[in-house]
Amino acid sequence: MSLAPRAVLVYRTSEYEELLTRHGTHGQAAFFLSSRGRSVEEVADRHHRARRALAEVAGAVPPRWRQARVERADLDRFLFAPEDVVVVVGQDGLVANAAKYLSGQPVVGIDPDPGRGLGVLARHRAADAPGLLRAAEAGAGTVDELTMVEAVADDTQRLLALNEIYLGRPDHQTARYRLGPDDESAPAEAQASSGVLVGTGTGATGWLRSVRRERGSALPVPGPADPQLVWYVREAWPSPTTGTARVEGVLDRAERLRLTVESDRLVAFGDGMESDALELTWGQTVRLGRSATALRLLG
Repeated sequence: MSLAPRAVLVYRTSEYEELLTRHGTHGQAAFFLSSRGRSVEEVADRHHRARRALAEVAGAVPPRWRQARVERADLDRFLFAPEDVVVVVGQDGLVANAAKYLSGQPVVGIDPDPGRGLGVLARHRAADAPGLLRAAEAGAGTVDELTMVEAVADDTQRLLALNEIYLGRPDHQTARYRLGPDDESAPAEAQASSGVLVGTGTGATGWLRSVRRERGSALPVPGPADPQLVWYVREAWPSPTTGTARVEGVLDRAERLRLTVESDRLVAFGDGMESDALELTWGQTVRLGRSATALRLLG
């Protein structure tokens, strides 16, 4: 007899819950927000919509399935299993946060508050959950394989991301390193910049888009399922010892970017999860490119 799937419901602490933790009571939170021209009722309403959606999704899980819940802050400590079906109840960013900890499990994105986000990854409503879970168990329905990016350090540290990986100083000030293609015979360029971004077609609608617009870049933008990645150097500084010849590019399929650290401490983090970063120091090399793992998102 095959093992029943486990539904893993991913959610995040709401702004309202954070306010209550900080201020103690609803009334004190209301006073705090009113002093800043905001209403606590608006924040509480969003909280209640999210919790109703979470409860509705939990109720849609078939009785013979197992069930678990994990909050965003605990994702890096949660052990996902191969038979899991991951149901993210939140905005697009929460789907991206969960993606880096998965290894091919099907993912369902449920938007508890339609209209606040783009709905690129959180495509469904809570009412859709019963049919989506049945389709996931049967291996039916449309599944989009979304490209992910990875960073692999020479000490075997590895990091995955759905949108982009940032590599630079944790305070985003000047980082020093050598950058080039992953080919020992190709010369690397010494650079000083506020960091390097390497991302996917999914990430091209977020941080990468901002950098692209500021720069007026003409690089082709890949689609979410395309194998190509794009990369940008942020604010590269020309000097007698640092150059700006390599500030953007496309990585096609197996191509990788090689970065050798020439600073006391650099970090690499994915999709804004700064608390879960690779720590890198002088002389270390990290390679960035397309991951063999993709996000399997149910359409």
